[in-house]
Amino acid sequence: MSDVSNIPLIGVMLMAYGGPNNLKEVEPYLADIRGGRPTSHELLEEITDRYRQIGGSSPILALTNAQAVAVERALNEFDVGDSGMRYKVYVGMRHWNPYIGDVVPNMLADGVERIIAVVMAPHFSRMSVGAYMAKLDKALLENHADIPVTKVESWKDEPPFINAVSARVTEALKRFPEDIRADVPVLFTAHSLPARILESGDPYPEELKTSVALVVEKIQPKHWRWAFQSQGASAESWLGPTVEDTLLELKEEGFTNVLLVPIGFVCDHVEVLFDVDIEHKHQAAELGILLERPRMLNDDPGLVEAVANSIRRAAMQPVGAI
Repeated sequence: MSDVSNIPLIGVMLMAYGGPNNLKEVEPYLADIRGGRPTSHELLEEITDRYRQIGGSSPILALTNAQAVAVERALNEFDVGDSGMRYKVYVGMRHWNPYIGDVVPNMLADGVERIIAVVMAPHFSRMSVGAYMAKLDKALLENHADIPVTKVESWKDEPPFINAVSARVTEALKRFPEDIRADVPVLFTAHSLPARILESGDPYPEELKTSVALVVEKIQPKHWRWAFQSQGASAESWLGPTVEDTLLELKEEGFTNVLLVPIGFVCDHVEVLFDVDIEHKHQAAELGILLERPRMLNDDPGLVEAVANSIRRAAMQPVGAI
């Protein structure tokens, strides 16, 4: 490999939500999410029990670190002396350690000359992805950093991502007997958000529909549905339909097998390991439905390629372009 010391270093800020590493961290983690507002004893106990049931911690940091290692390897797999670019990938969490704001000084100390920011969530919403980018902007401002930033706001339709999801769905359908497999409904899900996002024309629902349509086109399921999961604890209206209501409808229509595909998530964490694997499977069982889901992508090569491609494309934009 040729000398790369004179090639500008691009810092990639790979961001995810964050999660507690043990049960003692659940309370301060919730306080961070709630902006310092106190958490009721009932809610704290409920959330703590969820983490207890999935093993006592969130796997999201370890999985995001694995994704970061793989993405950095993919970005630098060619001779950077020929490509003219070299990358270092950093992991920053929105609501727990390592916080986005704590990672930015490390990037600056390493001498990155440009930052490309990407969230490990394929679908853009101002309330979700926009909040990550705002955390990054705040950290750069606080560090008086005058450095160009290019933001990858969405990678919902990257072909390797669609192919990877499709492959996992096809693999999971094989768990059902061959004679009924073609009739198993595929239920695509993503994290719900407050319905008020629609008032401002937030593109989140359309972003999700784009990914679903591409997967449906590829796998051609006979029956498929869409629903939102993991609604928040607030009393306001949230995007629907819910998984709970959809499972009831499927039961009423005579279905006794369902494949739930959490297309809005890319790795194992509490919304999958508890909300799907425990709560939704329990409801399904009570309805007489066998509920299965595909393995999450985690650091699947297709996911890695999709993220790396979106970063490469951002790197080709003029400095400062968003």
